[in-house]
Amino acid sequence: MVNVNTLIEGAKKLGIELSQWQIEKFILYKELLLEWNKKINITSITDEVEVDIKHFIDSITPMTTNLLEDGIRVIDIGTGGGFPGIPLKILNEDMELVLLDSLNKRIKFLDEVIDKLDLKGTQTIHGRAEELGREEIHREKYDIAISRAVASLNTLSEYSLPFVKVGSYFIAMKGSDIDEELLEAKEAIKILGGRVKDKKFIKLPLSDITHSLIIIEKIKRTPTKYPRGGGKPKKKPL
Repeated sequence: MVNVNTLIEGAKKLGIELSQWQIEKFILYKELLLEWNKKINITSITDEVEVDIKHFIDSITPMTTNLLEDGIRVIDIGTGGGFPGIPLKILNEDMELVLLDSLNKRIKFLDEVIDKLDLKGTQTIHGRAEELGREEIHREKYDIAISRAVASLNTLSEYSLPFVKVGSYFIAMKGSDIDEELLEAKEAIKILGGRVKDKKFIKLPLSDITHSLIIIEKIKRTPTKYPRGGGKPKKKPL
């Protein structure tokens, strides 16, 4: 039987009381993650307690921002194994969620998770953020873009801000040492129509890890030439 005691206790320390229904969803999610991970590389973290802390608890920290209200439309960019999108969806089943990833085998895994967990109002998209961000059906259509992807903040902002409506937010999930990255990304964020509203440091319960949530408000529309294609956001960050 999968153990989620760490998750329950950790969530409580963040001020989140998990219902029995939510606990069952997390148990099933963990079972699927560990089972699929034997076939395809979804995560290098396979210890149950570490999955609870570094994937599940970390993924639900954005709930502390009070921005993830019922009925909002969220896109998780470079979602990988579904983090942070699926844990956030388990906590807020009324939000509409799009999971975007460039690897099709991960999308197949996520489709099974959505099906088995019966996560209504959740869809996966196989694609690249730099291409989808230019498409009318996605451009400036989301209340929240969120990403835990491993890219520098200037690159991540170019991937993410084009998806966000004016007046809404991009939440970048980062490590604790963020000041230099914020400085380097300052101009990019401004060019893309954003401004840093807040940076929030969170010590992950039951660990010695501190992560940060960088909250960027979209204050004006992103110029049409962004995001740039051909891998430029990564190769030549703004």
